[in-house]
Amino acid sequence: MTIKEIQEEIIDEFSMFDDWMQRYEYIIDLGKSLPLIKEEAKTDENLIKGCQSKVWLQGEYTDDKIVFTADSDAILTKGIIAILIRVFSNQKASDILNADMDFIDEIGLKEHLSPTRANGLVSMIKNIKMYALAFNTKK
Repeated sequence: MTIKEIQEEIIDEFSMFDDWMQRYEYIIDLGKSLPLIKEEAKTDENLIKGCQSKVWLQGEYTDDKIVFTADSDAILTKGIIAILIRVFSNQKASDILNADMDFIDEIGLKEHLSPTRANGLVSMIKNIKMYALAFNTKK
């Protein structure tokens, strides 16, 4: 699936819920299915700066695509990074760099997060794009 198709799938899933309490529960459930980073990769180098809670992100370049794994010590944050990994993992670096991020506004995520969590979301996206930038130059 393309990034846009995955984003549209997520928008459809979020539209099924009537209120934000249900959406928060869904985000937490998504975090439970997150492809977890290996324990030895939970290093300061993989720690995302700017997040209130601890979030580790690792990207590996395989077969012209980036595969992301992550973990967090907070259940909601784990769900947020799970959404981003679902969108961007197994995608080409150039597609990640050119991806539109409007789906976050369409599902209302940023506006329903505390300011520190919203900053963390921005930091997560920035780190994913930095991986894509680094791997894009290796081609």
